[in-house]
Amino acid sequence: MRSSLSTWTLFLSYLGYSAAAPTLPPLPHRLVARDTPFNSSLPNITIFATGGTIAGSAASNTATTGYTAGALGVDILLQAVPELWNISNVKGVQVANVDSGSISPEILLNLTSLIQDALDDPYCQGAVVTHGTDTLEESAIFLDLTIKSEKPVVVVGAMRPATAISADGPMNLLEAVTLAAAPEARGRGAMVVLNDRIGSAFYMTKTHSNSLDTFKANEQGYLGFFLDTKPLFYYPPVLPNGRVYFNVSGATELPEVDILFGHQVLNPKLARSAVESGAKGLVLAGMGAGGWTTAGTNEIEKLVKKYGTQVVVSSRTMGGFVQTDGSSNMYSGQDLNPQKARIMLQLALYAGYSSKQLAALFGFGFAS
Repeated sequence: MRSSLSTWTLFLSYLGYSAAAPTLPPLPHRLVARDTPFNSSLPNITIFATGGTIAGSAASNTATTGYTAGALGVDILLQAVPELWNISNVKGVQVANVDSGSISPEILLNLTSLIQDALDDPYCQGAVVTHGTDTLEESAIFLDLTIKSEKPVVVVGAMRPATAISADGPMNLLEAVTLAAAPEARGRGAMVVLNDRIGSAFYMTKTHSNSLDTFKANEQGYLGFFLDTKPLFYYPPVLPNGRVYFNVSGATELPEVDILFGHQVLNPKLARSAVESGAKGLVLAGMGAGGWTTAGTNEIEKLVKKYGTQVVVSSRTMGGFVQTDGSSNMYSGQDLNPQKARIMLQLALYAGYSSKQLAALFGFGFAS
């Protein structure tokens, strides 16, 4: 076991990494070799790194903005938390090293394939994904809907770059790996871990631009929490209503789905522009319980009739429930926020869902 002192000496040498340095380009996936003995009594966990703030670097240790996301590789993240090797045999895989706004369908499809392969190995007990927080919830629900396994998949990020005083990434990563290694974490779908909380990938969402206490599941609630880095659950394994599996093993691209934000005096031409530029589906982030302007509604109805565009109605608010009237090609976002509804619609369109299947999918099994 390497000493904490030597590990942190190595890690601190990276704290001088200049934010002005160019962002590292996306990397082909590669394994990070371990230099500690394999312990057959410990679970085997694979960490898939994609970049983000958790791998970010700034010119100053007091800077929590203006940093370079995805500047540090997965090897540095692991070296910063030597305690990882006390709880698991950890293997790191660098899938990408970008800010989360640059996570593309290609990266997500590759990530899903790599995780599925890892979890299909009977000697692997779980997977952890390090990710930027801005779009973490989108990738989390994507993985939840495209990975078929009872084993834990845990998505983790950080709100402070690795170079910051009191960076939150190391503790978040340690807790994520501890969760992925826990037998009681099986059968709960993909989970999100930040700030000592455990939540379902279906419902955890970023609610604050800066605070460490940003990821919440306000109405649905958390699955559990950490105490002394140990995961504690509120209830036995359970999965959200509406959670289905989409097989994307042969996919190389996904249909384009855009989100339109509802507001006063909405320009209805935005919807037509989105569809005519290639969008196969639209998610309407409506006002209140999914409300839309009269002009906007009329334009959407024309697009549905002319192009067969599939539309999911959600809400721009932070909570609540959206129910449509069952009009053709117009589906209820129910309690999914717009960004999560977009991922589900995108996957359903890829799978070739009919209008009837889409209506059932976005009905989530709730009574009408």
